[in-house]
Amino acid sequence: MSQAIRVGVIGAGTNTKLHHIPGLQAIEGVEIVTVCNRSRESSERVAKEFNIPSTHAHWTDVIEDETIDAIVIGTWPYLHAPITIEALEAGKHVLVEARMAMDAVEARQMYETSVAHPELVAQVVPSPFTLGVDATVKRLIAEGFIGEPLAIEIHHGNTLLDRDSPLHWRQDSDLSGHNVLTMGIWYESLMRWVGEATRVTAMGRVFQKMRRAADGSMRAVRVPEHVEIIADMACGALAHMRFSAVTGMASGPEAFVYGSDGTLRFDGADLFGGRRGDKELKKIEIPSNERASWRVEAEFIGAIRGEEPVRLTTFRDGVKYMEFTTAVAQSIESGGTIELPMV
Repeated sequence: MSQAIRVGVIGAGTNTKLHHIPGLQAIEGVEIVTVCNRSRESSERVAKEFNIPSTHAHWTDVIEDETIDAIVIGTWPYLHAPITIEALEAGKHVLVEARMAMDAVEARQMYETSVAHPELVAQVVPSPFTLGVDATVKRLIAEGFIGEPLAIEIHHGNTLLDRDSPLHWRQDSDLSGHNVLTMGIWYESLMRWVGEATRVTAMGRVFQKMRRAADGSMRAVRVPEHVEIIADMACGALAHMRFSAVTGMASGPEAFVYGSDGTLRFDGADLFGGRRGDKELKKIEIPSNERASWRVEAEFIGAIRGEEPVRLTTFRDGVKYMEFTTAVAQSIESGGTIELPMV
């Protein structure tokens, strides 16, 4: 594409300011031409910080701007579906922040709209936790390093319960939907390694039932602060996942894949492995050709220019992890087991 790609930003939160805006501005032939945040004041602050030439008062104004080619959505999840659908229908490419939607229904609506507009790029910001080891983990499993995958263990959270903090948007189901802590992000990484779950059983708990909202009112907390998940995986393994805001002084994030002949462990930074006969797990060096890093913005623009496909993360995969998060919510509510994929 010879002409400049003009981008509008809707929702300039932490990740957008840290990654998306500077990442896009560093690409030749890309211009961020406008930003729309929750208030005019915050929009103007971001515009000044990043030398963005204009602001808009409402997100619909960005979509209606016929000079804009692509939209970056960095809002809270409650706006992801409406903005994505309107943007695609207006002929704009879309990069939407992780936690694709409020639930599986919204995610499928987003996906179906993208399918109706195959000429447009639709991408979800990928889970970053395992980017550096994904290729190596997949290769080792495919080569039989651990044999047949039998059991998977993932846990994330090592803080004590904070009873006094105000209501965060991630604790507000009206803003975040069925997304719980880092659950969907870790499940996305797990899908890259071994594929999807076929059945989900979960229990969750809210310990601080009420928190003070930004307007000073007390609001009920409905998003679990601790969740335990058992999942049957399509690969035949049984997975146990724990995501928590109350497990103070636990170890850091960890993921284990136990197989018939060996074990892989990822501690959030390094990969370790051992096979039958080894006395302990040893660090696995990641080959340079398998060491991936953050390149979300480059992939988005590359896809728009027809230079590469979207790999991380497609809307189809986004639907899969939103079905998982929705199944967890349904299982907690019903006390039963939820089958996947959802019909």
